[in-house]
Amino acid sequence: MTTFHLVCGCVEKKSQEVVTYTVQDHDTLSDIEKLLSAYESEIQNLNKNFTQSPNFIDVGWVLFVPMELNGLQVQQQGKTLSLAAIIGIVSAVGFLLGATFFIFLLIRYRKGKNTEEEEEEQEEDVNPNAKKGFSMKQQFFKRQMEETFENERPVIYTMEEIEQATGNFDNTRKIGEGGYGSVYYGVLGELEVAIKKMRSSRTKEFFAELKVLCKIHHNNVVELLGYASGSEHLCLVYEFLQNRSLNDHLHDPLLKGNQPLSWTARAQIALDTARGIEYIHDHTKKRYVHRDIKTSNILLDQGLRAKVADFGLARLVERSNEEDILATRLVGTPGYIPPESVRELQMTSKTDVYAFGVVVAELITGQRAIFCDNREPKRMKSLISVIYAVFKEKDPEAALEAQIDGNMKGSYPMEEVYKMAEIALRCASEDPVNRPEMKDIVQTLSQILTSSIEWEALLGGKSQVFSGLLMSGR
Repeated sequence: MTTFHLVCGCVEKKSQEVVTYTVQDHDTLSDIEKLLSAYESEIQNLNKNFTQSPNFIDVGWVLFVPMELNGLQVQQQGKTLSLAAIIGIVSAVGFLLGATFFIFLLIRYRKGKNTEEEEEEQEEDVNPNAKKGFSMKQQFFKRQMEETFENERPVIYTMEEIEQATGNFDNTRKIGEGGYGSVYYGVLGELEVAIKKMRSSRTKEFFAELKVLCKIHHNNVVELLGYASGSEHLCLVYEFLQNRSLNDHLHDPLLKGNQPLSWTARAQIALDTARGIEYIHDHTKKRYVHRDIKTSNILLDQGLRAKVADFGLARLVERSNEEDILATRLVGTPGYIPPESVRELQMTSKTDVYAFGVVVAELITGQRAIFCDNREPKRMKSLISVIYAVFKEKDPEAALEAQIDGNMKGSYPMEEVYKMAEIALRCASEDPVNRPEMKDIVQTLSQILTSSIEWEALLGGKSQVFSGLLMSGR
């Protein structure tokens, strides 16, 4: 059994949003108040489980912070504008935009009827049955599809085919649940598939995933096979991965009917995942940032080879000046979000590198990205703070060995585990500039895997937790 301590409380204003913050060295509540444009008293109210005094916090604790979104200062060209100046500028610009928009509406109103009639005539010329076969929503969807896919078009399924494949979305077929919909196991013809069912209100995420996956084809990225659209739901059809997610095999595997992963299998999964991320960063025509790398979005096939999945939050970034990319809101999963994304909503390829470092730490320790500290049962702790602490010890190797997943039963090459922990540390650097590129990580992990396979071969299959990678040719 695992006990989770959930935050209990509400933000007091609509201008606030609750974010998680991992306490760093020398942090005080006053520092965090200034850093995240919050109020110290409200931070205390939302974190009532302080163990010694209301002002006591410890390194690695995960605090819930009600951040004032409207109070954030805007930085531009190295200068900070005050809130009053921002309001003045916005008001002036708003007045001009309002006047322009009013004139635009007058012109549009006069031309509206003529334009509507012209569009109907054009649509009837292209497709005489347009009025009968398509609703306005479906016509919009069709236009979006044409803009999205250009030359690469996945298979279009009917909702009837999807319902038949999933037994009308039978709950016994459900294999996953996320913020954007449910995933069902299905069979289309003789092909096993995974079908993500999304609400039609999630059109933005639906098209984001389609746009990326239609242009990505790699052994370590889940393959998109097609899609279907209905009046209430949108469906994405993927290849089916028999062994579900890495999360199922790493955290309480026996309770989920899985055998613990061996060290060599973990090294292979780390390398496969790194290759998938490297591909979307460096080898596609356009560079993408996944923004939600985590163990539940890494799927495993029958041979425990890993593929990166769930591109609903993926964003395109320019290769030349990606350090300037800002997100419009904080997205991702607590424990995997880097500090710069919390502080400045900054989004670059180094966002994925940080999250990958957390995944590597999970592969080594078997712990979740955020977990309950045994010494402080009421306090949640980030896994990355544990990795930081390990490398601050006088004997980091001994400190690391104390954190290694007990499910491996002591069967691992310590030298290679240490090298992989160093990767996690570098990936999770607080300064994104100090984080390595994925291509460099792939190279290092390739060497670690080769050495791990050689180590396993010397055991002759006598390890208590043996991966079978050698016997399967992988």
